[in-house]
Amino acid sequence: MAGPAAVPASGDPHIPVLLGAILKAVAPVSGVWLDGTFGAGGYARGLLDAGADTVIGVDRDPVVFDMAAAWAADYGDRLILVEGTFSDLDQHARATGHPKLDGVVLDLGVSSMQLDQAERGFSFLRDGPLDMRMGQAGASAEDLVNDAPEGALADILYHYGEERAARRIAKAIVRDRAEARISSTLHLAGIVEKCLPRAKPGQSHPATRSFQAIRIAVNDEFGQLVEGLMAAERALAPGGALAVVTFHSLEDRIAKRFLQDRASFGGGGSRHAPEPAQREPGFTLTPRRAIPPEAEEIARNPRARSAKLRVARRTEAPAAPPQGDVMGLPRVSEIL
Repeated sequence: MAGPAAVPASGDPHIPVLLGAILKAVAPVSGVWLDGTFGAGGYARGLLDAGADTVIGVDRDPVVFDMAAAWAADYGDRLILVEGTFSDLDQHARATGHPKLDGVVLDLGVSSMQLDQAERGFSFLRDGPLDMRMGQAGASAEDLVNDAPEGALADILYHYGEERAARRIAKAIVRDRAEARISSTLHLAGIVEKCLPRAKPGQSHPATRSFQAIRIAVNDEFGQLVEGLMAAERALAPGGALAVVTFHSLEDRIAKRFLQDRASFGGGGSRHAPEPAQREPGFTLTPRRAIPPEAEEIARNPRARSAKLRVARRTEAPAAPPQGDVMGLPRVSEIL
C-alpha cells in the first residue's frame, strides 16, 4: 500500500487489501463511488481521503454499520451507508440519488471481522454456532449441512471448494448427522479432519476448502458476484472505474471471464453453434492483467498473499449481459 490513505486508523487490525494499488490504478479519485463490500470501511475511507466527493457504502451485514458509527460522522454527508447486497448496487445508487457512478470497488470473500467472531460460525478454529451467513437472514450453514442431500453436499464441496475428497466428506457428514444434528463449527471441522490426511507444517487446515465451499453456498457468493458485476456495468458512467479484489481462484475466474467477455466485441462462435452478434465492448481493461500485492504489503498483512486486483474502465457502450455461460461455475440453485 502507498500513501496515508492506505494506512488504517491506529489500532485497527482490519487492513484493506490492495488499497494503495487501487488508488494508484484509478487516480485521480473524484466523483461518486460505491463500495459494495463496506466491512470495516477501509476502502470507503481510503477513497474519501483520496478525493472522492461521495462514497456509498453497501453491506449485507448490519453489524458493520454499528461498528462504523465511531468514525462515519467525521465524513458528514459524503458517506452514505446502505444495508443491502452489492448484486443490487445499481438500485442502491439510484435510491441514494446517484444513478451514475464514477467508480465501484468490490472486496470479495469473508471479512477478517467475521472470521474473528466465533459466534458468526465462519471459523474452523473457533467453536461457535454453524451459521456462516454474512447477513442476518436466510438458511444457515447448519441448515445446509443437515438438510441437503448427500449428492448436493458433494457437488458444493467439489465445485465451490475444489475439494477432491468431496464425496468422502459428504458421506461422513450424512452419517454423522443421522446420529445427531451438526450444529457447531468444531463438530463439522472434526468430521472433515477425519476424512483427510493430517496437515503437514505450512499446509492449510484440512477443513479450509470445505468451510469455504459451504460459506460460498450459504451466501450464494458466486451468484451475487455475477449479478454485482452486471449491476456495476449498468451503474458506471463512461470512464468510470471498476476495481475487484479477489482472494481465491474461483471468484477470480468469474471476475476475469466477465471482464474479458465485456471488453471484447463478442462473436467467437463455433461450427456447432451460430456466431453471436458482435457488440461494442462495455469495458476496457486497465491494465489487462491482474495486479498482485507487493512483498511489503504481504509482510505487513499476510491476508493479502492470495489477493488479486482487476481494474477496468467503463466505455460509452450500452450495458449488456455476458454472451453465453462465460463464468463456467454452477449456481447454488442448480445444485440443490
